[in-house]
Amino acid sequence: MTVVLGQKKLDLESVYEVAVFGKKVSLSGLAKRKIEKAYLFLQKEIESGKIMYGVNTGFGILSDVHIHKSEIKALQMNLLRSHATGVGEPLEEHFVRAMLLLRANALCFGHSGVHVKTVQQIVSFLNHRIHPVVPIQGSVGASGDLAPLAHLALPLTGEGEVFYQGKRMKAHLALKKAKLKPITLGPKEGLALINGTQFMTALAVLAWVEADHLADVADAAAAMTLDAIRGSTSAFDPKIQEVRPHPGQIYVAQRMRKLLNPKTQISKSHHDCKRVQDPYCLRCIPQVHGASRDVLAFVRGVIEREVNSVTDNPLIFPKEKEIISGGNFHGQMVSMAMDQLSIAVAEFASISERRIEKMMNPAMSGLPIFLTNGGGLQSGFMMVQVAAASIVSENKTLCHPAVVDSISTNVDKEDHVSMGAWAARKANQVVVNVRRVIAMELMCAAQGIDLLRPLKTSPRLEKLHALIRKRVLPLEEDRMYEPDIHKIEGAIASFEYESVII
Repeated sequence: MTVVLGQKKLDLESVYEVAVFGKKVSLSGLAKRKIEKAYLFLQKEIESGKIMYGVNTGFGILSDVHIHKSEIKALQMNLLRSHATGVGEPLEEHFVRAMLLLRANALCFGHSGVHVKTVQQIVSFLNHRIHPVVPIQGSVGASGDLAPLAHLALPLTGEGEVFYQGKRMKAHLALKKAKLKPITLGPKEGLALINGTQFMTALAVLAWVEADHLADVADAAAAMTLDAIRGSTSAFDPKIQEVRPHPGQIYVAQRMRKLLNPKTQISKSHHDCKRVQDPYCLRCIPQVHGASRDVLAFVRGVIEREVNSVTDNPLIFPKEKEIISGGNFHGQMVSMAMDQLSIAVAEFASISERRIEKMMNPAMSGLPIFLTNGGGLQSGFMMVQVAAASIVSENKTLCHPAVVDSISTNVDKEDHVSMGAWAARKANQVVVNVRRVIAMELMCAAQGIDLLRPLKTSPRLEKLHALIRKRVLPLEEDRMYEPDIHKIEGAIASFEYESVII
């Protein structure tokens, strides 16, 4: 199926499918009509001699400089060229695809004044898998993600660089190979293409989808760990959650009961044990995981609104016959949301590392030290916990909020910025880090279950255990664990466990 722009609001899952799985995109008839209406109104205003920011004036502090009618088109190309100042490694392909999709979607609302051909060119890039080279650094996230979007937009005109058919090349060569023609920018089109939040928002969408999945995997890892060290399920009793009715807490407790039911052979084996209460990393799973889920629910709302927003400037309102300058390009909402996502997701790893530590400790787990029967000669999973601890500490630095670190730019004209691009970039790194820690917990928990054989955990967790064992063998003697962690991390990233943990 094809994602059709302009018919209904884009949800995050559709963005993910286009970005990651290469789903095709098209423009609806309604979108084309809206785009054309705004374009024609802008042309009429230009012909009337009206002075409009970014159309026949300079940009930023140069907005008082009037541009002659004969130079309006040159102004737009100069804007793209001068703003393509990004540095650093190229953004990964799936992020670039998300950027292209979100930029096209924003233009489909018909408030930007671009030509239909310009939006169709973006769609053609997606469908032909032509991916502009977008350096990761250079945006302060306030007048939009100017530098990254300039790199995204230049190739539409045949300038700049792209990745096409597995090679990095000049954009005009890729266009020729794909039998596409470069577009010529009209009035305001350069500004409309780069004045927006699509860099940070593209990264935000993909971070959120991954984070949402990690929340499910974290619950499953926690459940398997709890059974492996013979913890209690009493803390997940619905009555406890009802008297503190946070939605995330209630949901996670319900999931833990589902993951660990019916009563497992392992849980029945320690029914009469003398342990009164488990440590917080086991007993407070609903409270900790649930709090993060509540934040993720809030963040989703922010991102979905941003995905379906018009964020360039000035904005065109053909129906009201107005062109109005404003500040929708400011990324404050996305930046704050990404800072919150970083914190929420990091907590999954923070508490996961504590559960890994409990499995290493025989006084707590009742299992062999470091989950190996050959302790002394064998070090077992000793260093797995150390590696997890290092990543958790790395996240503590990455979770420092980006949004509070405003810095003035453009001769103090743009005197408050969001740093949303950095907030989104580091949020994605936090997600990767958390995925690695959860992979470590799954590896250790699977070993813990093996050490309790012939006793079994719940049917659902037995299926998860089997999927882990398809990629990673049980530990019998010391070996390199990095390949094992990488395999489980890859399974999480590809949603391989989703069918058995939901």
